[in-house]
Amino acid sequence: MAKDVHPVILCGGSGTRLWPVSRQSFPKQFTKLTGEQSLFQTSAARLNRPGFAAPVIVTASDFRFIALEQLAAIEIAPSDILLEPSAKNTAAAICAAALSIEARHGPSLMLVAPSDHLIPDVDLFHAAIEAARPSAEAGHIVTFGIRPDRAETGYGWLELSEADADGLGPVAQPLLSFVEKPDAQTAATMLASGKHLWNAGIFFFSTQTILAELARHAPDTLEHTRAAMDASELDLAFRRLAPAPWENLPDISIDHAVMQKAEGLVVVPFEGAWSDMGDWHAVWREADKDASGLSESGHVTAVDCKDTLLFGASDRQEVVGIGLEDLVVVAMKDAVLVAHRDRAQEAKEAVARLAAKGADQATQLPVDYRPWGWFESLTMGQRFQVKQIVVKPGAALSLQSHHHRAEHWIVVEGTAKVTINDEVHLVSENQSVYVPLGAAHRLENPGKLPMRLVEVQTGGYLGEDDIVRYEDLYARD
Repeated sequence: MAKDVHPVILCGGSGTRLWPVSRQSFPKQFTKLTGEQSLFQTSAARLNRPGFAAPVIVTASDFRFIALEQLAAIEIAPSDILLEPSAKNTAAAICAAALSIEARHGPSLMLVAPSDHLIPDVDLFHAAIEAARPSAEAGHIVTFGIRPDRAETGYGWLELSEADADGLGPVAQPLLSFVEKPDAQTAATMLASGKHLWNAGIFFFSTQTILAELARHAPDTLEHTRAAMDASELDLAFRRLAPAPWENLPDISIDHAVMQKAEGLVVVPFEGAWSDMGDWHAVWREADKDASGLSESGHVTAVDCKDTLLFGASDRQEVVGIGLEDLVVVAMKDAVLVAHRDRAQEAKEAVARLAAKGADQATQLPVDYRPWGWFESLTMGQRFQVKQIVVKPGAALSLQSHHHRAEHWIVVEGTAKVTINDEVHLVSENQSVYVPLGAAHRLENPGKLPMRLVEVQTGGYLGEDDIVRYEDLYARD
């Protein structure tokens, strides 16, 4: 068995309960909720230690460049980035990662972790991993439990074999059962029993063990995932799992597919701070607060507010709260959430209602991130749109044309290399260039600093799908 532990980071979720900051186009794991790094970056950095191999990332195609760029920003090179054709829950994702690791490295230990958890005490977390290692090497499935401090109904619970969970420390012991998310009375009973922990959703086992358990308890998941891996294709730095067999997979979690059926499971209590950052109440709970329970983030001003989260995500507006209590207020350029803290999880329902009426805010951020940089729509009329576009150093947009719009580019920072049909221009700050309707064109940044320009589009249709690509560095359709 290989010496190093292979981290597997799952980052395909959409995080709708943290709307409006988290959206389908840029979900919570890639946002900076608690510091200078995203939750995904802190998850990867937490497992970037001696004795750990390069991580395997399992994500969706839409997030592939975001994940790669955020890893590069913290100087971590992944072992593999697996792209799921569609979301099929954690059983398929973990199975694909196990097959990838075993194909590359032979039988190995793997540690599976979500990408959106907050674990401040990294040394204590690694002590728990070391305590779990002998059990994982012996062929057990090991899960990690969090000692509860409240009767939480939003988490699954783990039933311990020891009589008292309090103060056990990182000592492996048999796990008696998984308990689904309970009602309030059941949660209170389990909290009082001292024999239950919250399920952290972090697992430690060998590739042979998990693949054998999948073969025993979820053979369809193993069969179709193996077929998707066998027919997978490399796409730049990514491995695309084959869509045809993948679509045959059941949508099932690893808890339901394996953990609730397997024998000989082991749990290691983790008594450090932990949060799954599942909703805005959790963000408030983990945030720095003043003596009145007020948490302020971004451009906010509070007057006589108590036990409240004020979160201003836009630098173009000031969020002012007066006399607020037990509320969550989150403001962005295009959407504002105001909710009682105890009902923060219902943001997911609000997103569904927004989507039902066709509101772009349900899924799309006002900033659209691309592999070459990002753009933002500043204003739009019936036949025009004005955007801000930022291109990373050395990056280039695709060679493309449009059927319905012309474009006028004004460079405001840096120098742009512009191709229009057969002509190439260098356009510097305060200079502009016109791209006629139907012209094949490309925008590049040849410099060492980001290049910024203002784009004015004119035409009868201004949708992002009016693009004909001829060449693309990022292999997009």
